[in-house]
Amino acid sequence: MTNSTQGQHVVTIAAWESVNRFLAQEARLLDDKDWDAWLALYAADAEYWVPAWDSDGTLVTDPTKHVSLIYYRNRGGLEDRVFRIRTGRSASSTPLARTMHLFQLLEVSEPGNAVNARTNWRVDSVTDHDVRSYFGTAFYTLKPHPDNHQSWLIQAKKTVLLNDRIDQVLDVFHI
Repeated sequence: MTNSTQGQHVVTIAAWESVNRFLAQEARLLDDKDWDAWLALYAADAEYWVPAWDSDGTLVTDPTKHVSLIYYRNRGGLEDRVFRIRTGRSASSTPLARTMHLFQLLEVSEPGNAVNARTNWRVDSVTDHDVRSYFGTAFYTLKPHPDNHQSWLIQAKKTVLLNDRIDQVLDVFHI
């Protein structure tokens, strides 16, 4: 149930807590390298996008027309990414980093059948005794899970990386 206040949809405390638990689960699964469970959080047609910054300091607006740091049109791209991580065919995951994902849920709205969420996040990553930190904002579109009405599926995720410098190959577990 939502209440509309000046054009904004206010969610219930239960909805906020449900989204927060779900996003915490995604962070934990990435840190645990539980790839199958992480992939299961995404709908088959989920879009996963990490836009690049344009030369004027604005984000690119169309992943099909501009360069992106990462872009997958559907979960199949994420599945391919996980296959490369598991088989060692990924430069960004050889050796595989240890990570710690932290996030703060900032907003949740229900503009219809989906739920939109915005987080701030930070990931610390350790590879070969070298610590790197990445940080930014993520925008999620979540839909109710068809088999578990107390959970969600990620329909779309747009991750904005705020670091000015990325001195290694970036992968899904770094952000």
